[in-house]
Amino acid sequence: MSTTRRAAVLGSPIAHSLSPVLHRAAYAELGLEGWAYDRFEVDEAALPGFLEKLGPEWAGLSLTMPLKRAVIPLLDEISSTADSVEAVNTVVLTADGRRLGDNTDIPGMVAALRERGVRQVERASVLGAGATASSALAALSRICTGEVTAYVRSKARADEMRGWGERLGVTVRTAAWEDAAAAFEAPLTIATTPAGTTDALAAAVPDRPGTLFDVLYEPWPTALATAWADRGGAVVGGLDLLVHQAVLQVEQMTGRSPAPLAVMRKAGEVALAAR
Repeated sequence: MSTTRRAAVLGSPIAHSLSPVLHRAAYAELGLEGWAYDRFEVDEAALPGFLEKLGPEWAGLSLTMPLKRAVIPLLDEISSTADSVEAVNTVVLTADGRRLGDNTDIPGMVAALRERGVRQVERASVLGAGATASSALAALSRICTGEVTAYVRSKARADEMRGWGERLGVTVRTAAWEDAAAAFEAPLTIATTPAGTTDALAAAVPDRPGTLFDVLYEPWPTALATAWADRGGAVVGGLDLLVHQAVLQVEQMTGRSPAPLAVMRKAGEVALAAR
């Protein structure tokens, strides 16, 4: 079978990306013969040259770090969602040669929460202040009617999160990381920190917690997610986010909708279990 349409995920490092597993599962379920999805190790310096070499068979690209901001000057247009956080994780390549950027992480977060019954909250907490935290604030701008408290490690990070709040129309209060256990008093807590960072907080999970959205998917479950579930709280994980944002990417790149969410999630679960 010859390849007629191509897509791929780019980033550095990229070897452990689950995107090929998810997208290929979608292609198979949708009967998209001749579609291929690959991964390429591409850093910021190599990105312009990579884009210039793409032929008309290319339908789209998924981008991970460190390319989400580096790609913006190389695009013809970006969506308001991507512009709101200055980050593009999806590039659609049109038939007339245009490069259109979008961010499916934000609606992916909203969709993952909605799937677990969380459609609106009166307040929320965010653990961390990196790139994922800004996406979390953008998602919260759509579902949180009140204040968001961000727990951070430095004044610089606190200033950054308040700045994102102003940009996104979210009321952000910042607090010291040492007080992070207080985050769990909110009906929704979004943990955006690297692996191991929240392990020490597992013992502080209250008896009747709300919803935890932990954006990690490997290793999974995290100590915090385990403690949360043990106390009866609802847990949304990083694989949920990964699958929901990939669903939106598949739909944009292929023009087919709806993408097969359940099939893609199962493929991701199997791939993670095999590692």
